[in-house]
Order: sequence, then C-alpha cells, then structure tokens
Amino acid sequence: MTTPPVADGASARPGGRAELLERLALAGRASSVATVMFHTAVAARQGLNASEEKALDLLERSGPLTAGELARQTGLAPASVTGLITRLERKGFARRIPNPDDRRSVLVEVDLERLYARVAPLFGDWVRSLQELYAGYTDEQLEVILHFLTEAARRQQEATARLTDDRE
Repeated sequence: MTTPPVADGASARPGGRAELLERLALAGRASSVATVMFHTAVAARQGLNASEEKALDLLERSGPLTAGELARQTGLAPASVTGLITRLERKGFARRIPNPDDRRSVLVEVDLERLYARVAPLFGDWVRSLQELYAGYTDEQLEVILHFLTEAARRQQEATARLTDDRE
C-alpha cells in the first residue's frame, strides 16, 4: 500500500509531492496503455475494433440509446457514431429499434445474448484478478479510488468531446 498524503497536501514520501505527481502521471499512462491494449485484444477476438467494443460496453450498461445520446456519452462525433452503429449492426451485435418516446428517432440496442456469450468468457480471469486486488483495500480506500476513477473518466470524456467537436 502507499503512504497517504499528509494533511497539508504535501507528500510523506521522500521526494515530495512533485515526485509523487510524476509517478501518478506515469502510472496513469501505464494504466491507459494496459486498458487500450486489453480492450483491443478483446475486440479483435470478436472481430471488432476497440471503439466498437467500448460502444457495446456503454450500450450494455446504459440500455438502448439514440445515436445522439451515444455520441454525447462517448464524446465521438455524430458522423463517427453513425458509422460505428452500422458496423455493429452488420456484425450482429446491435440493432436499430423504434424509439417508443419519439417516433422520429430510433434507438440502438445491444443483442445481449450474443454479447454475453462472446464477451463474458474473455473477462473472467481479469475480473477475478481485480477482485483479489480490491480485497487488499479498506472500504474507505476503495471510496477514494472510486472517486478518482469516476472523476478521471468524466474529465477524459470532456477532453474527448473537445477533440472531436465538429465546430472546429
């Protein structure tokens, strides 16, 4: 485990806060690489690219979404999302269905049976490994980790939206 920060925000580690922040940045980059490579491998096993695999994950967690909602939640440009949905349909992972709340639009939903049959076995080992990792932390530490991951994801989604903004 790591040494928690002292009350004034300085680090209790030798080298101080600047070194700790540098190590945190490097660990974040390593985590990002590991995440991208893992999801690229999972996607490849299903005949998908990483964006398609992550869109399926989002749709599985959120339920059916319009293309616009999917674009907002991913931060991808609407034109990119339209192509992504078409590819997912063609590969049999998703389908467009009538939107019961707005007859002018459609929803994109995941074929959950197909998704679970093909994806769940690919995650089992990794999920077990994470559960072992979680067991080494207190509930309070897990709350801090949860806050950090949630906030980092939100900020990264905002950065993605800025990079893919059609107005530029």
